[in-house]
Amino acid sequence: MMSIQCIHLPQFPQKLSIKPTSTQQSTPLISNTRFLSTPRNPSATTISKSQKLPNTRVVVSALISEETVAESSSSDTGVFKLTYLEGNSWLWEVGGVKILVDPILVGNLDFGIPLLYDAGKKYLKNFQLSDLPEIDCVLITQSLDDHCHLKTLTPLSQKLPNLKVISTPNAKPLLDPLFTNLIYLEPGQNSEIQTSDGSHVKIRATAGPVLGPPWQRPENGYIVTSPQGELSLYYEPHCVYDKEIIGKERADIVITPVIKQLLPSFTLVSGQEDAVQLAKLLNSKFVVPLKNGDLDSKGILAKLVTSDGTVESFKALLSKELPDAKTLDPIPGVPLHIP
Repeated sequence: MMSIQCIHLPQFPQKLSIKPTSTQQSTPLISNTRFLSTPRNPSATTISKSQKLPNTRVVVSALISEETVAESSSSDTGVFKLTYLEGNSWLWEVGGVKILVDPILVGNLDFGIPLLYDAGKKYLKNFQLSDLPEIDCVLITQSLDDHCHLKTLTPLSQKLPNLKVISTPNAKPLLDPLFTNLIYLEPGQNSEIQTSDGSHVKIRATAGPVLGPPWQRPENGYIVTSPQGELSLYYEPHCVYDKEIIGKERADIVITPVIKQLLPSFTLVSGQEDAVQLAKLLNSKFVVPLKNGDLDSKGILAKLVTSDGTVESFKALLSKELPDAKTLDPIPGVPLHIP
């Protein structure tokens, strides 16, 4: 099945990428950026967040000015900068490489059944493709519309047809007509993105959920590793994994749902104890909750979806099983730095 998310319809502007030509042209909004470091004796704590979520214009300014932030610490290629765009969507930066993940930035997400389901982001309602900095790669985890969103990917491909796209092979029929620089990874396969200094950010595919018949290949999760191997991140948006396979991997950061999304007699998205077990298997230091069900939704299907657990109950479970790990709550649109 699917995790459910969507966005209000913005206008698609003529200019796609915004990139300052020098550090003097934009000033990073340090007050809206959180820098994290690991203490000598870490404990299960939550990094406090701002009392108010940023408005859209502040978010846009923060994203555009990230060039300056990156240049000021360019020697630390291991830093991950994670900007949550709500739903399953993210903008990640590592080693100077910017990766757009499962983007939903144009039009509604309705899975082709708007009378049954329609939803919108709560905070980034006016965020558009033109508000992104220059990106190096798009990463697609699943073939369904809440990950491989054609209303976003079609205009993106028209502006940047040769943009590198790394994806699950299940999305091949959707992506082949759009982009020319496509890499399809099966679980266990690897790819790389070259940085400006000639090093590489490594991307490894892992097995995610099976969203069709039992004989269909699984969708993808990914492990992203910084150029010198200092830091790694695991992402899979359903909290579905093979324990034996994942137990052989390691990831300092895990982004995963922690609140379950349920239909009658069916689990759409897992979380809670499954998310704790995932963090333990990966020996993670940081857990970033993916709140992909926290949306303004309407329709018959939306009314059938219920939640199980909270971020606070997850933290309590995590503190018992992995007491040295930290839970980091992302604020939509605000870069979260993990060195």
